[in-house]
Amino acid sequence: MLISLNNVSKGFLDKSVLKNINLSVGEKDRIGLLGVNGVGKTTLLNIITGNLECDSGTVSVNSDLRIGYLKQNEALEVSNTLQEEIQNSLKEIFEAREKIEEISRKMSSCSDEEYPALSAEYEKYTNIYEAADGYHAEVRISTVLNGMGFAGFDMNSRVSSLSGGEKTRFALAKILVENPRLLILDEPTNHLDFGMLNWLEQYLAEYKGAVITVSHDRYFLNAVASDICELENGELVRYKGGYSSFLVQKEERIKTLTKEYEKQQRELSELRDYVRRNIAKSSSINSVGSRVKALEKMELAAKPNPAVKDLHFSFPFDIEPHKIVLECKDMTVSVGKGESKRMLFEGLNLTVNRGEKIAIIGKNGVGKSSFLKAILKKLPCGGLVRWGGNVKTAYFDQELSSLDLNMSVLEAVHRRFPGKTEYEIRSMLARFLIEDEDVFKRIKEMSGANRAKVALCIIVFERANVLVLDEPTNHLDYKAKEALEKALREYEGTVIAVSHDRYLLNSVPDKIVEMTPEQVIIYNGNYDYYKEHITENSEKSYVIKEEKSAPSSFEETKKNKAQDRKRRARLMNLEKEIAAVQDEISELKTKCDSPEIAVDYQKLSELLDLIQQKSEYLDTLESEWLELA
Repeated sequence: MLISLNNVSKGFLDKSVLKNINLSVGEKDRIGLLGVNGVGKTTLLNIITGNLECDSGTVSVNSDLRIGYLKQNEALEVSNTLQEEIQNSLKEIFEAREKIEEISRKMSSCSDEEYPALSAEYEKYTNIYEAADGYHAEVRISTVLNGMGFAGFDMNSRVSSLSGGEKTRFALAKILVENPRLLILDEPTNHLDFGMLNWLEQYLAEYKGAVITVSHDRYFLNAVASDICELENGELVRYKGGYSSFLVQKEERIKTLTKEYEKQQRELSELRDYVRRNIAKSSSINSVGSRVKALEKMELAAKPNPAVKDLHFSFPFDIEPHKIVLECKDMTVSVGKGESKRMLFEGLNLTVNRGEKIAIIGKNGVGKSSFLKAILKKLPCGGLVRWGGNVKTAYFDQELSSLDLNMSVLEAVHRRFPGKTEYEIRSMLARFLIEDEDVFKRIKEMSGANRAKVALCIIVFERANVLVLDEPTNHLDYKAKEALEKALREYEGTVIAVSHDRYLLNSVPDKIVEMTPEQVIIYNGNYDYYKEHITENSEKSYVIKEEKSAPSSFEETKKNKAQDRKRRARLMNLEKEIAAVQDEISELKTKCDSPEIAVDYQKLSELLDLIQQKSEYLDTLESEWLELA
């Protein structure tokens, strides 16, 4: 065992953040730490790493454990070169290597008297070098830097020359190169494109140590995590499997806890009612006394945690646009001026029809965000860009630059919609869980997640029939992402979105548009469909398979909507059937516990066989539910 937390609690001022947390981390564990923003995940990680002391409980750490901890805003020394930063992360290895080389030179010309001492010192540093896996250090450095997109970078260039996203990726690369026994990663997927994400998932799958990762990237958690630990209401619950498995298990756990609690409450009510009705009857004194004792001895089940409030919103609009919503012909976009001018893409052709939900993907820097700004006339472009009739657009900017940081939340929304009353604005903000005093906070005091929610609230009020979204899930936690996806799936207007969120890409779009510097490739399906139609070669570049002919976009959209309605209907039926089968299994188990059945081997055997059949059928239903969900 690398780390063990026993009944750990932590609070700040009068607020309890962690309550009696129990967690063990084994040598090969792959733990995904999940929880809404502000729930205490970073506090827990700081206790695990020793950066913060708990108020009560114990933290046991393996004596020789080396932890690599990637924080969300990991600082690099900007004056260092990339090579110096990498060498700092492997300081022990490079120092041992220098010592070995130095001792080797001395041994080549030393006297017989000096040789034994030098030999002992040589063995000491060789052991250190081997223990730190020094012989594979160069291969590891090359592998990680290539995987993180730094192949071809000048390692003598300064950290200060990197962009913000590149700094984040380089900090992750540094931690991976260190190769610690316990790797703790806080939101490691930020600023990674699909190629880097796939590489990281494969690297972590083969990693020899243990991994704890905080992530709202649900696709990543499915690929990497063997256990999900959810932090909710200060308590930690561990589930086997990835994110999809966690959803099913959590729902089942809450149902079971609720049934147990309600059953005990009924028993308590019956006992108390009996005592109240019979306390005055002398003939019932013994039976009343026995029930009072039963009440005193009963171990009360805890009420299941109150569910965390969920976001619930939709995107209404007033008028239907014409059939062709957007037309781009020979579109060209460049950035910079003079000698620094750079062509992002040229000759882009794209037609968007009413009701289509299109996701735009591509490697970092290819021009996806610039394309959105260009079609909205926020950036100059060449070629033809023409919107259809009756189109009303709303734009989500991933930088959230449209929000005035010095305004309060209430002021920011009211400035955009002066005709809305304070009640209407606060009611809408409450749907995004921005309530009470939070509406008077200045935007600059809000977290990135809450700023994104304010921007989404404004978009809801826009009542647009075309949503143009640039990385809308970047700042959101997993519950907010699920609410946004639900709203987009149910939205009957047109969506043009740039996203790296593979869960969203599977859930929302009916068309994937991949942008490359050379061309635009259209796939008539979601992310899984896209993956089926590409193969990745050894050089990590994408080879496109020939697309099969598909029906027109309008027909495809209608077909997809019909299929989605059938899917949702089947999900509802499955949920009812699963609940019914679970009740049947519970009743059968209760029968097995009865005294008359317990002594009748034949009846007991029949009941157990029936329970087995029902359980297998339940597994089939849950598997179908998981696949559809």
